[in-house]
Amino acid sequence: MKYLIRLSEYTFIILGLIFFSGAFGANSLGLVIPKSLITLIRFFLLGVSTVLVCIYWQNAIKIIRQNISIFLLTIIAFFSFIWSAFPDYTLSNIRDIWMMTSFALYFAIRFTLKEQMKLIAYTLLIGGALSIICAIGLPQVGRHLTEHAGAWKGIYGHKNSLGSFMLLGVLTFFYLPINYLKIWKYLASGFLFFLIILSTSRTALVLFSLILVIMFIYQKFRWRGKISVIFFDLGILLLGCLSLGTFSYWTEILTGLGRDPTLTGRIHIWSVMINRLMENPWLGFGRGAFFAPDSPYAVEIGQVMGTGWHPPHGHNGFLDLAIDFGLIGLSLFLITYFRTFAKIVKRAYATRKPEEIWLLAFMFFLSMNNITESFLLYQANLYWVLFLTIAFTVNQIILSKDIPKQIQISNPIL
Repeated sequence: MKYLIRLSEYTFIILGLIFFSGAFGANSLGLVIPKSLITLIRFFLLGVSTVLVCIYWQNAIKIIRQNISIFLLTIIAFFSFIWSAFPDYTLSNIRDIWMMTSFALYFAIRFTLKEQMKLIAYTLLIGGALSIICAIGLPQVGRHLTEHAGAWKGIYGHKNSLGSFMLLGVLTFFYLPINYLKIWKYLASGFLFFLIILSTSRTALVLFSLILVIMFIYQKFRWRGKISVIFFDLGILLLGCLSLGTFSYWTEILTGLGRDPTLTGRIHIWSVMINRLMENPWLGFGRGAFFAPDSPYAVEIGQVMGTGWHPPHGHNGFLDLAIDFGLIGLSLFLITYFRTFAKIVKRAYATRKPEEIWLLAFMFFLSMNNITESFLLYQANLYWVLFLTIAFTVNQIILSKDIPKQIQISNPIL
C-alpha cells in the first residue's frame, strides 16, 4: 500500500511539473489535446495540491513562518486584482498563483532534495523524449513552421523555452546524486544538450557557457579559505557582476551571433515599462494587466517598436515582476532570493554533495535566464514552482528535526 501511495505521489509530481513547463499550452500540446482535458488537469492539480497542503498543514505553517517575504509577495499577487488596470483579467488568472504555491509547498514537504532533483530530471527527460516524438511525428506541434522556420520547440511552445528547459535538464542530470550507473546520467545530459542544439536557441547556449564558467570557478576555488561568509560575499559579487555584465553587453554578444542589436525589440519594451512603472511604482498594475489583450500599454509598446506587435510579457522577469506588483513586490522577491542564495552558498561551501552544488547552479541559472526572458510569476510557471520549492526546502532542512517521522519515509522507487 505504501508503495502504491508513493508511486501515485511521484506520478502527481511529474504530471504537475510537465503542466507547469507549459507543455499543454496553446502553442504546444494544446494544439492536439482537447481544451476540456487541459482544464481538467489544471483543476485536478489545483484541487489535489490544496487538499494535500491541508493534510500537512502543520508543516506548511512552519514553512510559511520561515518564508514570510515570499508569502507576502504571494498575498500581494493574489489580491492585485483590487488595484489592477484590468481587474477581470487579473482575477481570471490568480488561481495559478495559489496552484503554484500549494504545489511547491507539497513538493517541499513530502520530498527530500535528492528526490526532488530526480523527479525534475526524469520530468525533463520525458519532456525531451516527447519533444523528439512531436518534432518528427507532429511537426505542427514540435517545430516552428513560419517564424524561426525549422527550429525545434518540442512540447514547450517556443524554441527558447525548449532550449531553456533542456539546459535545466542538463544541469540537473549532471549533478544528479546517484552512486550507480553514473554513465546513464551523462548520456541523458548529452541527449538533452543535443535538443538545445536542435532548438537553435542561442540564448540557451550563451547561458550554458556562462554557467559552466561560473561553476568551474566556484568548485575550483571555493576551498581556498575557511570563512564561509567571505565566499558568500564573493558569490554575491560574482552573481552581481555576471548579471550586470550580461545585461550590459548582451547586445554585443548577440550581435556577434547574428541577432538584432536591440535584442529583438526588448530594449524598446523595457524603456516603455520603466517609464510607465513610475506611474504606479509601489504596487504596479496588477498581475498580467500591463500586457492584457486590450491593454493600451501593450499597444504603446507595439507603436514604439514600429511593428504593431503586442508582446505577451516584457521579456525580463524582474521588470515583469515590478510592473505587476511594483517595487514592493520586486523587493520582497529579492529579499527571498538573496536570503535563499546566502543559505545555499553556505551549504555548498560546507559539503561536496552534488545536490547542494545543483542548488547554487539553479540560482545562477534563474537570475541570468530572467534577464531576457520572463520566468518568474508569469502565468503557471515551472521556474517559479522550482524557486519556491527550493526556498521552502532550504529552510525545511533546518527544520528537519521537527518534521514528523511519517513524512521522512524512504524512497523505494527513485
